[in-house]
Amino acid sequence: MAYIKMKRESLKHNYDFLQDLFQSNNLHWGAVSKLMCGNELFLKELIDLGVREVHDSRISNLKKIKDINTEVQTVYIKPPAKEAVEDIISYADVSMNTEYYTLKLLSDEAVKQDKLHKAIIMIETGDLREGVMGEHLIDFYSKVFELPKIEIIGIGTNLNCLHGVMPSQDKLIQLSLYKQIIELKFNRKIPWVSGGTSVTIPLIINKQIPQGVNHFRVGETLYFGANLFEDKLIPGMKDDVFEFGAQIIEITEKPMLPIGELGANPQGDVMEVDSALYGKTHYRAILDVGLLDLDPKYIMPMEDDYEVVGASSDMLVLDLEKNKANLKVGDVLRFRLKYMGALQLLNSDYIEKRIE
Repeated sequence: MAYIKMKRESLKHNYDFLQDLFQSNNLHWGAVSKLMCGNELFLKELIDLGVREVHDSRISNLKKIKDINTEVQTVYIKPPAKEAVEDIISYADVSMNTEYYTLKLLSDEAVKQDKLHKAIIMIETGDLREGVMGEHLIDFYSKVFELPKIEIIGIGTNLNCLHGVMPSQDKLIQLSLYKQIIELKFNRKIPWVSGGTSVTIPLIINKQIPQGVNHFRVGETLYFGANLFEDKLIPGMKDDVFEFGAQIIEITEKPMLPIGELGANPQGDVMEVDSALYGKTHYRAILDVGLLDLDPKYIMPMEDDYEVVGASSDMLVLDLEKNKANLKVGDVLRFRLKYMGALQLLNSDYIEKRIE
């Protein structure tokens, strides 16, 4: 059976690195857990590190966090859907919001449950995903401050997740200025200015975070040690928290080119034939995993002489060239993962989850 494995020591190493980074810069942060897709085995590992604030975009995952440890502060990180309001008040201590209509629903439900619910108002700063437009911010705040059982604890922004707009000092200064304007206008304190996600980590390392921005949500860098500005590993961090393995179910020397009239495969792709490969053969291995579980572009073989050829719904095909390692049926090939690959595998019920 194919598996995805989390390496406990590598995760702890990255967590300690980030904890030191944020503490030394007097910043607050929470761990984003949505990558784990609610897997309780992995969520418990995260909580056992000492994480006391967890962010997720699925309310069912936050419920599992509360089942593991009620003391962890849970943050719902997308504008809530109407149908989710009751559960959000039940299981999320904080939610990120952009619509007065939704905040009014949250307020009504919080009154019903007699619970104080905290809210962060997300502000649009250029990536054009969620966020209140800056020119509407004062009017927006003038209404939401009056809602019973709702405590506005912060403003925030999201960058890079849709159109790839990168964070900058100017954008974070803009966010900090919005906080000052709101505090002066309404004589209310805004404790959190949530400056973004993993993509902001290089700005923190380079001491480029403006005064006033004091909170961040971190997922990808925690799990992959990634510098998302430069698409490389941050020095001192690890990129092997997750490993993927799949078993060989067939291995045979075959022609390098298909034989017969070519049409589109089930994914709609038509192969381009390199005539120089006619008559040549390589060993091909089929693994017990397929497109149902992940997109092959998000995995990287740990051996240089393996190449992913393609995949169907349930099988992944590799070119092993001359099979110098003398691999056979039943052997397991290991892969490194990109973020989206780990996300897909963790979301698949057909993939075994392991802890090392």
